[in-house]
Amino acid sequence: MNKTLVVAIAAVLAGGVAFAAYQRINQGEYAEVIEVTPVTERVQLFADVVSATPVTQTIEGNREVCEDRVVEYQVQPKDPNKVTGTVAGAVVGGLIGNQVGGGSGRKLATVAGAAGGAYAGRKIQENQQERRVETRTERVCQMVTEPQTRTIGYDVTYNLDGQVGQMRTEKKPGKRLPMGEKDQIVGYDVTWRYKDQVGTIRMDEEPGKRLPVENGVVIVAQGGGKG
Repeated sequence: MNKTLVVAIAAVLAGGVAFAAYQRINQGEYAEVIEVTPVTERVQLFADVVSATPVTQTIEGNREVCEDRVVEYQVQPKDPNKVTGTVAGAVVGGLIGNQVGGGSGRKLATVAGAAGGAYAGRKIQENQQERRVETRTERVCQMVTEPQTRTIGYDVTYNLDGQVGQMRTEKKPGKRLPMGEKDQIVGYDVTWRYKDQVGTIRMDEEPGKRLPVENGVVIVAQGGGKG
């Protein structure tokens, strides 16, 4: 065989081997991702309160109103039968009647004067007793009906992850409004296959369809293997 031809064939073969090695190095080796399972945990969900407007209701209600009033009371007489006035009137009337006429006429005048004086004395005492009153200041209260306005709730506008909504609450909210709980993804359990090996690793982010392999070991930027 021509020596030049042998050298040329050898050069071509050597070049092909080098190119294949270059391609293998350049492309690298990868493990196939065969399953991805999200890992979740329950977290409290909050919305930012944009505004809270009171909701009011007007109803008829009762209210007690009190004031101080001056009240007059008639004094109970110490002599309800008016004996004092009657006796005094009779004595005075009798004395006056006794000075009129003489003999039996004087006696009649005395009796008449006593009777008239008794009546007059009784009436005088009666009038005096009726005019005797006392005044006292007393606290007087009564119920009045009037409209009353009360707050029955709040119309709240909130922002939850960029979505604006409204709801009614019984109490005035603070700066944040609890909106229950939700499942939040905290990682991914990734099952891979490389040649005859199968394993699972925990990753922070969702992977693509394959994972890089170096010296037979699956390489990830975050998370840790567990199988």
